[in-house]
Amino acid sequence: MKKLLILSGKGGTGKTTTAAAFIRFAVARAFADCDVDAPNLHLVESNLGKPERFDYLGSQKAVIDPEKCRNCGACRSVCRFDAINTDGKACSINEFSCEGCGVCTTVCPQGAVTLHDDVAGEVRLYQRNCTFATAELKMGRGNSGKLVSEVKLALMHVAQGANLAIIDGSPGIGCPVIASMSGVDLVLIVAEPSVSGISDLERILKTAAVFRTKAVVCVNKWDTSPEKTAAIERFCSENEIPYAGRIPYDAEASVSINKGESIADVDCPASRALRKVFDCVMGMLKGDIA
Repeated sequence: MKKLLILSGKGGTGKTTTAAAFIRFAVARAFADCDVDAPNLHLVESNLGKPERFDYLGSQKAVIDPEKCRNCGACRSVCRFDAINTDGKACSINEFSCEGCGVCTTVCPQGAVTLHDDVAGEVRLYQRNCTFATAELKMGRGNSGKLVSEVKLALMHVAQGANLAIIDGSPGIGCPVIASMSGVDLVLIVAEPSVSGISDLERILKTAAVFRTKAVVCVNKWDTSPEKTAAIERFCSENEIPYAGRIPYDAEASVSINKGESIADVDCPASRALRKVFDCVMGMLKGDIA
């Protein structure tokens, strides 16, 4: 199975729009949304059916038994995260502030505080007409990279017979991006023609280089800043980074996206440009382009 990961150094570049179009162009039978902090690929994909749901257990959280607690305040005095509150009768844990360090469990004279596994998110696996894996991290939880790994494992376990898997990654270069990048064959970076877009492009390319993952670049909404687009193309040329093309800003694409439709299903300039980018990327994935 060939695995294509679509990334961007920052949010709002059109990464998920590109991923949704590629899924349509390729008639992909296996795909995943690894942006677990804010997944939205499912908004474009229809007829997915009901998913299988699996709890994702993150780090442990402290829990106080109100029957045992005597409100002595020992736990509150040692909590560095201000995660323990009291109502005057017993203490309780603020789950969003607790880091699971366990210090409170060691100082409680009543043994009222214990650590328990925390359901930090949920993995969803759709298998009606295709295999689609996604997940959502609960608010205030960490370990998003581990959840991304769970999404990829779920997809690969079920869709072993697929020839191609398209993965929509997270913006930035953090832990979820690193987890997304592990083991893929090619990364398509959707760049934005702006000062911050160029800076973020350079950072994500450095991250890909660390993992020795082949990367290719395209520019979305290139005509909003032809000068910055030219700078990105020049950067790619000078650093021998494959360049797949440019996509124009297109009001029809915005209308389609707001309707929850893939722009691959619309005949518009952005869709036609994306098709050319898709053909180039598929050529690289098959080894036709160095």
